Amino acid sequence: MTKSIFINLPISNLAASTAFYEALGFERNPMFSNDKAAAMVWSEAITVMLLPHEFYATFTDKAIIDARTTSGALLCLTFDSKDAVDTIHRAARDAGGNEPRPAKAQGPMYGGAFEDPDGHIWETVWMDAAAIAEMPSA
Repeated sequence: MTKSIFINLPISNLAASTAFYEALGFERNPMFSNDKAAAMVWSEAITVMLLPHEFYATFTDKAIIDARTTSGALLCLTFDSKDAVDTIHRAARDAGGNEPRPAKAQGPMYGGAFEDPDGHIWETVWMDAAAIAEMPSA
């Protein structure tokens, strides 16, 4: 079996969150989606599970954070180009997401961060592999 990750996110509105992630290019997997959850596929190895708070709470006894005010995780997506980073940032803004860090050059990397409607932070990065290879090691 291929190693993969399912990222489970507590969300407040399943339909709105599903529409947001679809606008970013994620694909809904009907095999793992129903009226309680949506499985949003980024790649064959990464799936984001959107779980309304009441369903998410069945998996933990811990309090569910409000990601708009409390950071619980920083998730990062990698891209093949600067244009691809810019494209997902634009899609996130157009779909109602927040952009706390617009994409910009950061040495041999280019990226920023956007938030989904519930405040979950998604960092973005493209890396210039040739420039990184030329950097002196620490």
